[in-house]
Amino acid sequence: MRPRVPSLPRIVSLPPVALAGGALALGVGGLYVAALLLTGGEIEAGTTVRGVAIGGLTRAEAVRKLEQHLPAAGPRKLAVQVGDRRGAVDPRQAGLTFDIEETLDRATSTDADPVSLIGGLFRSGGDLEPVVRVDRDKARAAVGKLAETLDQKVRDGAVAFDEGRVVQTAPRTGYALDVDAAIGALRAPFLRGEADSVTVLPARETKPRVTAEEIRRAVREFAQPAMSAPVTLSAGGRRFTITPAVLGESLTMRPDDAGRLAPKLDSKSLRAAPSVTAALKGLPTTPRNARLGLDGDKVVVAADARYGVEVTDKALSKAVLPLLTKSDAAARSGKVATRQIQPEVTRENAARLGLTEKMSSFTVNFEPAAYRTTNIGRAVELINGSVVMPNETWSFNRTVGERTEANGFVEGIMILDDQYTKAPGGGVSAVATTVFNAMFFAGVKPVEYGAHSFYIERYPEGREATVAWGSLDLRFSNDSGNAIYIQAESTDTSVTITFLGTDKYDEITSVKGPRTSVRKSAEKVSTSEKCVPQTPLDGFDVTVERVFSDGGREVRREPFHTRYKPRDEVTCEEEPSERRP
Repeated sequence: MRPRVPSLPRIVSLPPVALAGGALALGVGGLYVAALLLTGGEIEAGTTVRGVAIGGLTRAEAVRKLEQHLPAAGPRKLAVQVGDRRGAVDPRQAGLTFDIEETLDRATSTDADPVSLIGGLFRSGGDLEPVVRVDRDKARAAVGKLAETLDQKVRDGAVAFDEGRVVQTAPRTGYALDVDAAIGALRAPFLRGEADSVTVLPARETKPRVTAEEIRRAVREFAQPAMSAPVTLSAGGRRFTITPAVLGESLTMRPDDAGRLAPKLDSKSLRAAPSVTAALKGLPTTPRNARLGLDGDKVVVAADARYGVEVTDKALSKAVLPLLTKSDAAARSGKVATRQIQPEVTRENAARLGLTEKMSSFTVNFEPAAYRTTNIGRAVELINGSVVMPNETWSFNRTVGERTEANGFVEGIMILDDQYTKAPGGGVSAVATTVFNAMFFAGVKPVEYGAHSFYIERYPEGREATVAWGSLDLRFSNDSGNAIYIQAESTDTSVTITFLGTDKYDEITSVKGPRTSVRKSAEKVSTSEKCVPQTPLDGFDVTVERVFSDGGREVRREPFHTRYKPRDEVTCEEEPSERRP
């Protein structure tokens, strides 16, 4: 800041004659003294700041006057624009004010050099622009809040489909307000007092990748033709039509790295559309093995195999997409490539697979009961025709599935926690025992099995099995060297399982040992709603040996040890509160 000359006593006026005479007498030195007397510490005559007259006033007087009148000269709002969005800034909230002290520094005659002071006698002030002061913290906060409403995210143009119509989204340029640069840009309009004019604030611009021109091209070349008419397809001898509305649900247009839109068909979604699902449902998607039977002990083909027909998602998409660019309805027809799924067993390969003779067959008889007929029949239906290739492992639970109502099973009687109870799938253990014995006499390797907790008289001692979903399975590994075909049949009172393949041994027999470690049963009373009365039977241990013979001589023996718990006598009673008086 320039040095100030101390204020001298204020002289309001001097007689003209005295001034003239004094000037002649004083010369240059006199003018200098006069200039000090007249202008030192005062505002030059005629000085105004934004229309507020402060000429001839002392600094203190000018400060008071400007503080009173200058704020009213500033704009109350500044109109601003970012991109195509407009808003307004309150200068006070943005920390924009007039710096009166700095403004007066420019207006006050403070130079003490003779030339400046003498020159001040022969000129008057003028209108001065006030100095603008910016509180950057307030300004940053205000501009940052402004950015929340005026910033605009870039939006790519897009083409979509809705109910068979083409839907276009116009592209939009993105703008992000440059906060630091915007603070400086607000200074000028505030200084000029331009409340009505709009100030375009500096912002970073982001151009959309997908342009309006690309939208027009994509609509013209693909979107409009795609929705112009249905497409007709044929697959596996079946013919079906897909409407534009259904097509549009699975159709999109996606931009590549260059912003060019290309069609994408979600064939999985299209396949799930009811009209498409219904058309493809009739195709024999699952192959069916040849049905085998026996003529004596020799295997014969009772019914030919059936090939499966598969329509892949890729094939569906490949057939549909080329048709969508055609506007002529007659040209919007095509064929979906199908893939044949080979069955494992056919009339031609049965013998090559080693399916030539009966390896074993076993039947379990049981007392008729409606739940047994249903559950055993359903399990037999799921097992019949199973093919186990060499070195593969067959699983009862995987083949039959969970014993639920949805899977075709009903509530029956089964053993749970060493006691008969009612549960879904009761009776299926008769099928498991029959499979176990067919496996036993076929000579293949057991992988997982478990006997009932206590002995059931209709099953062979030590040669029976039960299953439980999620905890106990019946599994065997086909180590016969050839394929095995499982034939399953049932009546209201029996279930028969037959293994067809090629015998590895001439004969397999069973030798049962005596009961040992006999354990006495107890008596129990149950009030459970699912209680089933139970007769007593002692528990015991038993060992059964599987004897392998070949060429008329014994090859080896394999022991199967079973421990049966006592079967307690159970009497079912009602809860005391439920008994009749």
